[in-house]
Amino acid sequence: MKKNGWVLLLFIVLGLLAGALVARSLASIPGISFLTKTLPLSLSPAVDLYVVQFNLTINLDFSLLSLIGVAMALWIYRKL
Repeated sequence: MKKNGWVLLLFIVLGLLAGALVARSLASIPGISFLTKTLPLSLSPAVDLYVVQFNLTINLDFSLLSLIGVAMALWIYRKL
């Protein structure tokens, strides 16, 4: 398999998604709440050129399990 930037980005996104799904499924267990607690991050760039207005909002919720998912995805990517 050829390694390139798009494959790496795909692995990172899949790792984030896998970690988020695991965190959401384990959120009801009180003993591991430190793994499932999310940290919200919001990015809202806006451009106003008087003729064209552009607004984009990106909301990310990171948890420790999401970051573990990214680390595992990077490890798998390096092993390919």
